[in-house]
Amino acid sequence: MYNILTLNKIAACGTDIFDRNKYAVSDSIANPDAIMVRSAKMHDMEMNSELLAIARAGAGVNNIPIEKCAEQGIVVFNTPGANSNAVKELAICAMLLASRKITEAAAWAASLKGTPDAPKTVEGGKAKFAGPEILGKTLGVIGLGAIGGKIANAASDLGMKVIGYDPYLSVNAALHLDPHVSVVADINDIYKNSDYITIHVPYTPEGKNMIDSDQIAMMKDGVRLINLARGELINSEAVVKAIGEGKVAKYVTDFADDIVLGQENVIVLPHLGASTPESEDNCAVMAANELIDYIERGTIRNSVNYPDAELAKTGDKLVCILHKNVPTILSKIMTEVSAKGSNIENSINKSKKDYSYTMLDISGDVDADAIAAIEGVIRVRVI
Repeated sequence: MYNILTLNKIAACGTDIFDRNKYAVSDSIANPDAIMVRSAKMHDMEMNSELLAIARAGAGVNNIPIEKCAEQGIVVFNTPGANSNAVKELAICAMLLASRKITEAAAWAASLKGTPDAPKTVEGGKAKFAGPEILGKTLGVIGLGAIGGKIANAASDLGMKVIGYDPYLSVNAALHLDPHVSVVADINDIYKNSDYITIHVPYTPEGKNMIDSDQIAMMKDGVRLINLARGELINSEAVVKAIGEGKVAKYVTDFADDIVLGQENVIVLPHLGASTPESEDNCAVMAANELIDYIERGTIRNSVNYPDAELAKTGDKLVCILHKNVPTILSKIMTEVSAKGSNIENSINKSKKDYSYTMLDISGDVDADAIAAIEGVIRVRVI
């Protein structure tokens, strides 16, 4: 029986996937084999030795100690693309909010409740809330993954000229882009030519303040910025200063801080990107399937700290080894397997930065303890 701990409320359509003859799923399980989490902070959490994996029902994993987990042989999954449609719709909404002064108009109209001739006053005041259409304007999309690609395509369908930048654009993502989307090799082309800029990349320390005063200085006067990715990607002080100078017309973000809250021409939303029942269901189902695939078959798919790998079991045992990405370790593993007189039917080895994953399809016996004792080996599982 495997124990699955839920740290947040996870949609039942996800937790119901677990076969209750094999899995116990609860928010109060001790010593879990796997964890499902949404936003709970895990950096100070003690990881028990039995813990095999953590699945984040969402894309961002800032709440999980990724490196600590890698060192302990805990595979961390996320669910890229499961909430992409929800974020896409919010981004399109954000462009309209940035253009048409919708929130300001609604707040002003609501403030007239109880005043004489309110309907007439509301109608008469509409001129001060005029704003441009998005048709024919240029949208710059930074990051053309599952979310950014959908936004680029939707904006193109709405009649916008779309330019995108993504140095890590996959072949699959490129094939799904609308042919009218122009992909540029220099991010500065986004800054210089866009009427609207939306950012959809993960946050890393190197990406802190990737849009700052220098980047804003390159932009068109009256540019409108949208940040539904991570607050740290855009320098709030630089944006507020640029708004005051008239360089930036509007900033829409769903990351609040004391710098942007209450500022004129800044619209701050709660982090609503994935807050749809459809998105929560998609993330829960995807996270559950990732855990089941890894626990039962050793398959890693959508991990943020270990490489993706899959190998069918045709022999007696499937040996799954998480280890450091260092020289000679594979030969040492093979030596230990050969010492038992076993035959390796198939194998796969994948690496991701400092860590590797080796899967061996073996006919015969295997000494898992001997493999685990090899320097650099972090965890060994025999399925």
